Amino acid sequence: MTKQSGIQALMQAVQQYFNLMYDADVSHFDRVFRPTAQLHGVRDGKMRMLTAQAYREMLTSAPSPRSQGASREEEILLVDFTSPSQALAKVRVRINTIVYVDYLNYHRVDGEWLVSAKAFHVESNSATAT
Repeated sequence: MTKQSGIQALMQAVQQYFNLMYDADVSHFDRVFRPTAQLHGVRDGKMRMLTAQAYREMLTSAPSPRSQGASREEEILLVDFTSPSQALAKVRVRINTIVYVDYLNYHRVDGEWLVSAKAFHVESNSATAT
């Protein structure tokens, strides 16, 4: 794999993440997250930890941004390769009224970049803005 093809493959994986966040189509979940992935972040002043399975169920139970006609906002802020099989992507993504900044740890196994860990931060929430 050339450096350029590795970058392109990771960018496609990040785009799949953005698609999942907007569409909440969990039939694509396993193409984005490893089954062993964990998600960590502070929400409402409390540290949260979710397994990949719990996050999948959360996506299933809430209406998708697409179904609510929400605007689609997403941005790649940083990409850093540790090796040809490990990388980090820092992204900003809006999910309905909440804008998150996520650190997505990716590992490439069997030719696929999948999220192995996610750390999230609520940057803003227009529903609670005054």
